[in-house]
Amino acid sequence: MAAAGSAGVPATVSEKQEFYQLLKNLINPSCMVRRQAEEIYENIPGLCKTTFLLDAVRNRRAGYEVRQMAAALLRRLLSSGFEEVYPNLPSDVQRDVKIELILAVKLETHASMRKKLCDIFAVLARNLIDEDGTNHWPEGLKFLIDSIYSKNVVLWEVALHVFWHFPGIFGNQDRHDLDIIKRLLDQCIQDQEHPAIRTLSARAAAAFVLANENNIALFKDFADLLPGILQAVNDSCYQDDDSVLESLVEIADTVPKYLGPYLEDTLQLSLKLCGDSRLSNLQRQLALEVIVTLSETATPMLKKHTNIIAQAVPHILAMMVDLQDDEDWVNADEMEEDDFDSNAVAAESALDRLACGLGGKVVLPMTKEHIMQMLQSPDWKYRHAGLMALSAIGEGCHQQMEPILDETVNSVLLFLQDPHPRVRAAACTTLGQMATDFAPGFQKKFHETVIAALLRTMENQDTQDVENMSDDDGWQFVNLGDQQSFGIKTSGLEAKATACQMLVYYAKELKEGFVEYTDQVVRLMVPLLKFYFHDNVRVAAAEAMPFLLECARIRGADYLSQMWQLICDPLIKAIGTEPDTDVLSEIMNSFAKSIEVMGDGCLNDEHLEELGGILKAKLEGHFKNQEIRQVKRQEENYDQQVEMSLQDEDECDVYILTKVSDILHSLFSTYKEKILPWFEQLLPLIVNLICSSRPWPDRQWGLCIFDDIIEHCSPTSFKYVEYFRWPMLLNMRDNNPEVRQAAAYGLGVMAQFGGDDYRSLCSEAVPLLVKVIKCANSKTKKNVIATENCISAIGKILKFKPNCVNVDEVLPHWLSWLPLHEDKEEAIQTLNFLCDLIESNHPLVVGPNNSNLPKIISIIAEGKINDTINYEDPCAKRLANVVRQVQTSEDLWLECISKLDDEQQEALHELLNLA
Repeated sequence: MAAAGSAGVPATVSEKQEFYQLLKNLINPSCMVRRQAEEIYENIPGLCKTTFLLDAVRNRRAGYEVRQMAAALLRRLLSSGFEEVYPNLPSDVQRDVKIELILAVKLETHASMRKKLCDIFAVLARNLIDEDGTNHWPEGLKFLIDSIYSKNVVLWEVALHVFWHFPGIFGNQDRHDLDIIKRLLDQCIQDQEHPAIRTLSARAAAAFVLANENNIALFKDFADLLPGILQAVNDSCYQDDDSVLESLVEIADTVPKYLGPYLEDTLQLSLKLCGDSRLSNLQRQLALEVIVTLSETATPMLKKHTNIIAQAVPHILAMMVDLQDDEDWVNADEMEEDDFDSNAVAAESALDRLACGLGGKVVLPMTKEHIMQMLQSPDWKYRHAGLMALSAIGEGCHQQMEPILDETVNSVLLFLQDPHPRVRAAACTTLGQMATDFAPGFQKKFHETVIAALLRTMENQDTQDVENMSDDDGWQFVNLGDQQSFGIKTSGLEAKATACQMLVYYAKELKEGFVEYTDQVVRLMVPLLKFYFHDNVRVAAAEAMPFLLECARIRGADYLSQMWQLICDPLIKAIGTEPDTDVLSEIMNSFAKSIEVMGDGCLNDEHLEELGGILKAKLEGHFKNQEIRQVKRQEENYDQQVEMSLQDEDECDVYILTKVSDILHSLFSTYKEKILPWFEQLLPLIVNLICSSRPWPDRQWGLCIFDDIIEHCSPTSFKYVEYFRWPMLLNMRDNNPEVRQAAAYGLGVMAQFGGDDYRSLCSEAVPLLVKVIKCANSKTKKNVIATENCISAIGKILKFKPNCVNVDEVLPHWLSWLPLHEDKEEAIQTLNFLCDLIESNHPLVVGPNNSNLPKIISIIAEGKINDTINYEDPCAKRLANVVRQVQTSEDLWLECISKLDDEQQEALHELLNLA
């Protein structure tokens, strides 16, 4: 559309119509139509966007979807693009925007749209508070205050909504402002006629306190609001609204001192809500979270209220007994999301944190008798919960439990023979957690007893389970190694599964000491494998597979080859069928490491064909999921909560993309150029990843894949150069350092491995690399890794493609950029090249009359301080020899060390002694 609506020139009717059509196209189901509309929208000047969007938001005839889209775009424009747009608007337009926005909020009749307008109001207000705290929109603030003092409940809601989103709207607050804020909030919190107003004002009050987390004096002034906030917590919970309770959790986490004057009331309310079975599980868990969080953030305060903690413990243990009935649990096809937020899981975590927060002296006496009674119960749920409680308190009660550890371990071992499989599994889990909490003494003292008991659990319990198991059965087990819970299914195999993983844990801990058990463990584990990867099974291969390979490596090459034949097919199938991101990523990790250990030829043609189809589907799904998320961002119910959920989905997708990259890395590094014909089925998808329109993680990992091709498949890789040439160069200018790093690394390996075909591309790369290095903020924490990859890349060009660059001009600059601190792998490459130059007595490096040697000695010292130099690496000896050579000239050595501090001198001394 035309760039109309410039300063002083009103937009025509046709231009407005064009813009409304553009908004409709932005929510069109067709991906192509949306993309074209997005390109047009991005090229519209900021003034036009602002005026057109505001007009569309206020125009009730435009249709709700169009108005909603306009509101979302206006909020985005005034938040992420404020500095580029708003200050450049003419002053009369800025004034009109403020006036029009107040009118829009005041006159809007649609509740959902009014909230969106309040969000925009809050964003604009936030940006109109300068760094000194001065409010440059006093009319907006006056409107909010007048709204509260009015008798219009809708306007009260508007003011509170804005204040909740932006509690800093008053800017610098003097005594008068604080009195107004307190009066306004108190008036609304006390309102008895409108529950929604009480709820919103309580959230706004909480937001204001949180926004002033460092102002201790303010806490005292605003303590009078706490009874109203607590009452609102109570009332809203029984109206099926947990938003104020969530705010109370935030206060407990961030500003626990604010609760001091009413801590007893806060704890009593939380205790009451936690124990009320009429409330939802989430509400009860949030109430418990208040108590647990305070045990972590306000431990001394809470230790004065141990009577309430003691009352909370039975509630926690009761929640841990809140398990699914056995029959329902066995018949469940797959893990429900709610299972991860169950009372049992939340309560176990709470007990763990409570013990760590308050310590064993407080918590163990409160829990010990309860746990002992639960372990003696005829009800399996109580025995299960008792074991899990014992597991949960171990870390926090470590010192107090150590004297009774023998007795405790022997007690838990008995439950490995419990008649109920879930209790047996809980016993395995408890032993695993105790092994972590009481390491290393636990392993030394109990490993023989525990391993023998675990092997009996795998061998003797439910011996017909595997043989009799139907194709629809399946299981998942608990990850003891890193304490992640993936849930458990199918009673017959649960104890075997958990015992299996406990043995994985011991294998990791004992390493060579575990050799004597490998035959027995593998014999018991392998029959389970065919069920690990069934279509309906969500598996624990994330832990089992690395363990099996580790066992096989211990036993030798023949054993490893036999094991690979057993697990290769199920691993590939699992990659294609496993939906759980965490489990899938671990399986893909295992597969990539299998490949690297087994080497060339480990995958046959059928394996490669199946793997190619799976990776292709993963990449296609990645792009499809991104499109689906973009559509969801245009839907009516889109808000910040939805956006957070979409971002979580995006992170999961990107995580899987990194694992696809890892597998390809393993294939390229193992098979070299022989794998390229197979790879070409994926090539169009990888090329799509590095398109300029893709999100930065796509471009980062797409470039990493081409980096691997260049590094491991050169010189054949040059046939793909037109796919990655310009993306590699252009992404050197990308705003994101991870993308720059991937591009810089690729340019470096072109020089190192690419052959003569890459000479011109290396020449083009040098000025781009230098520009990044010389950028003013190139050494900030965010940017330094990318910058060091650029420095390393220039070093590789100087070393491997010297005819592509003016060495005399660039080499002194390269030396001045050393040492590298953060990227250890690239740092050692630069030190090796530096040794080459010194050992060849390169005049530009040593300098006239050895003038550069003090700089070089300091670089070597820094390499030692930063742990770049590994004494087992030949480079360490080379660097030590350089130092020794300098020491032969006493005057030169004294000059060098005179410029070093004590830490650097000590580092050189250690290098000379050890290398």
